Amino acid sequence: MTGTGNGERGTVAMAEYVKVASVDEIPAGQGKAVSVDDRRIAVFNVDGTFYAIDDTCTHEEASLAEGAVYGDIVACPKHGSRFHLPSGRVLSLPAVIPVNTYPVKVEDGQILLLPEPQKGRGMPHKA
Repeated sequence: MTGTGNGERGTVAMAEYVKVASVDEIPAGQGKAVSVDDRRIAVFNVDGTFYAIDDTCTHEEASLAEGAVYGDIVACPKHGSRFHLPSGRVLSLPAVIPVNTYPVKVEDGQILLLPEPQKGRGMPHKA
């Protein structure tokens, strides 16, 4: 194994999943903003599947957790840009930059996320 830092001093520890909410706190079709490591993240419940993305719209300052959820898409409450929750892909203008996503898992009724941003994929009208 290379690059793991095993036995080395001063290396940065790998991020670990952190509890951000219980499943009961986020009803289906809704989102909730949470803070992890000084980062605002929006967690959404899509029929029992949980997704996490950056909470701030890439077009202008607005909380995506406050946006309307349509299946696995959230609409920015300020100007209506839509983002695909599983991939972070921006689906409509005025935003053109995808949002970061975060790995999520559920254990014992608790929502846990890995606070390492995954680069959002895809641009509007492109694969």
